[in-house]
Amino acid sequence: MDLAQAQPADSFPEDSHPSESALVLGTETIQIEQLRFPPGEGDFCAEAAHTLFVNLTSRPQPYLQKQDGKIHTGLYRHGDMLITPANTPLFVRWEGDENCLQIQLPTSFLKRVAEETLGKDSDRLTLVPTFQSRNQQLEAIATLLMAEVQQRQPNGALYLDSLANVLAMQLLRNYGTTSAQLPTYEGGLPTYQLNRVLDYIDAGLTEEIKLSNLAELLGMSPFHFGRMFKQSTGISPHQYVIQQRLERAKHLLKNSDRAIIDIALDCGFTSHSHLSKQFRKVIGMTPRNFRGQKT
Repeated sequence: MDLAQAQPADSFPEDSHPSESALVLGTETIQIEQLRFPPGEGDFCAEAAHTLFVNLTSRPQPYLQKQDGKIHTGLYRHGDMLITPANTPLFVRWEGDENCLQIQLPTSFLKRVAEETLGKDSDRLTLVPTFQSRNQQLEAIATLLMAEVQQRQPNGALYLDSLANVLAMQLLRNYGTTSAQLPTYEGGLPTYQLNRVLDYIDAGLTEEIKLSNLAELLGMSPFHFGRMFKQSTGISPHQYVIQQRLERAKHLLKNSDRAIIDIALDCGFTSHSHLSKQFRKVIGMTPRNFRGQKT
């Protein structure tokens, strides 16, 4: 691929006009673009790539962002990052001139790195949607990538692919999550129907999930759906939802300093005590003790 002619991926916004021509660079494993826009707002969604946005503004910039059912407002400083997993709609509003580095990694590439380098099962691998994060390793990699974009005469595809591998490993180690691994049972739901239900659950963990809603997705009665789901996974829909909420809570406990009550509510639990009860039942310790464990 001609690096200088790499095409930008799904970037936003369609109704805004860049203040200067975009700088774009890419290979089969990574796509890099510097985005510059006047004040405005826009939508973004990349179906087959995970996206890291790195703020490049010289002064703090106020943003309003929406993704994964959550709203975030705050002042982004130079180096602050936003992580948007593949197929996750994102809305952003910014009040000053926008200047950020957009870095995209194809889902197929991230899965390959997970399997070959980290030894992780990648069947349902994804990244956790993350607002306003700081990470020294990722910032250092972004700085090297930005230098390649600005030079317009990059060191070549091999150099970019090497940086892409390091970037993928850092993202997986710090922001990666995998849905519960489910054994295969005879009978049950066809794979395409099961995946549709699991995707619906994963996207709605922060909200109340009803058995009737899941059954309606497939045009089944709640009783019939519950039986078919358990035949497919070995556990009930309710048990699966609790597993996924606990996985998300574990990630937030280890990778943020947010209050446990806030984590509980963001993961779909009704209270701190609700999270603690499920945590002790499934994991054998309290959320506070889990957070205090050394990794």
